[in-house]
Amino acid sequence: MSKRHLTAAEASARLNISPASLYAYVSRGLLRSEAGDGPSRARHYLVEDVDQLRSRKEARRDPNKVAQKALHWGSPVLDSAITKIDAGELYYRGERARELARTKSVEEVASLIWRGAFDAVSWPAASLTAHDRDALRRVKAVAGRLPASEQFEILLPLAAARDETAFDLRPVAVARTGARIVRLLTESVCGQTARNGIARALARRWAPNTADAERLISAALILCADHELNVSAFTARVVASGGSTPYSVVAAGLHALSGVRHGGESLRVEAMLHRSTHPRDARTFISTSLRSGERVAGFGHQLYPDGDPRAQHLLEALRTRRKKLDPIGEAMIDAMFDLAEEHPTIDFALVMLTRALDLPQGSPLTLFALGRSIGFIGHAIEQYETGEMIRPRARYAGR
Repeated sequence: MSKRHLTAAEASARLNISPASLYAYVSRGLLRSEAGDGPSRARHYLVEDVDQLRSRKEARRDPNKVAQKALHWGSPVLDSAITKIDAGELYYRGERARELARTKSVEEVASLIWRGAFDAVSWPAASLTAHDRDALRRVKAVAGRLPASEQFEILLPLAAARDETAFDLRPVAVARTGARIVRLLTESVCGQTARNGIARALARRWAPNTADAERLISAALILCADHELNVSAFTARVVASGGSTPYSVVAAGLHALSGVRHGGESLRVEAMLHRSTHPRDARTFISTSLRSGERVAGFGHQLYPDGDPRAQHLLEALRTRRKKLDPIGEAMIDAMFDLAEEHPTIDFALVMLTRALDLPQGSPLTLFALGRSIGFIGHAIEQYETGEMIRPRARYAGR
């Protein structure tokens, strides 16, 4: 039996109920059952359904305990129709993200996330407004040496101050604002118009002589677009729930994303690979890190015990391109699996991509930030539509 299923006896024991009660839950639609593969065709029950039902029972007994668990890799705390993570796969509005990365453009996926269809958003034909270009010049003059993601955080409030439509929070208006924001951030990075496509503009700036750069950059942006209620997406939704503009929502999400335990993880991966000068050193480095109790950056994602599908897609694309990855990175992947059975995450794959295309240092976080800005806009639209304020209660633990 797969790890995703339980027998009737196991499910009953986990829920502390009788088999008769288990079957009653199935008939009421609270549990899904599936026929087994053996001759008896005994019914099996999905682990996620059983655990969700158990959490609901616990919530009735001890709401404080469950609220605490929900905010730490626990049960969902908000409804969302954007992203689903299920059985080791990532989906945007029911579409498998890996397939979207192969077949759709960044703009089409943004439209899907924001409005539910690939062609629901009209991207502006014109380049930036005079006000946007002025904001860009001012940021470059005072903060041009900062990483791109930090420049974004300065640029967004400047652009918002001159956007008279920023407080129009209707879904169609927010999608238009989102398109302007993503274009603005892209042109901040590449210094040229993104009218012909976000991925194309970045490829022309970073790797003008590399034929497949646009395809790979597009895939990276799409795979980074959203990832359910992570730290930055939850931050974005909280800010949106207060009625702030999409500019503030994206800026807040980017602030949260930059942390070294979130999107900033790629900076640690870059530093780790920079310190490794030869593939033969990889195993020693990994072994020493594990022996000393250090976490190896860019490996092991709690939601993907069998491997991050986003990383798998990018790494497969790079292997197909060159038949092998960067030798040091490949050696680290092999060593980490041999010694700890851990798989690379999207952070590691983004660094491998930038090494393969010879992109500037810090590009992994820039790609992550640009891609995830699309998701922030999607979460803002959902939150504005609910009209609800996100205001959790604190469980007092003082004197």
